[in-house]
Amino acid sequence: MAHDIKAHITGTLWKLEVEVGDEVEEDDDFLILESMKMEMPIAAEYDCVVTEILVNEGDSVSEGQVLLRVEKS
Repeated sequence: MAHDIKAHITGTLWKLEVEVGDEVEEDDDFLILESMKMEMPIAAEYDCVVTEILVNEGDSVSEGQVLLRVEKS
């Protein structure tokens, strides 16, 4: 079952740390958002596999926007 990873702030996607198919461990970063010159990582809450990435580096994102999808491993 896919789980959505959402933006917790409005900002810009500064850096993607994963690709589709990557196995991610709990506390590893998926990506880094930038807002008001501050970098804020979004990290995995559990071990998972990235199944879909819905944004690109440099994209503006809104709070609550789905950024990527994962499946628990």
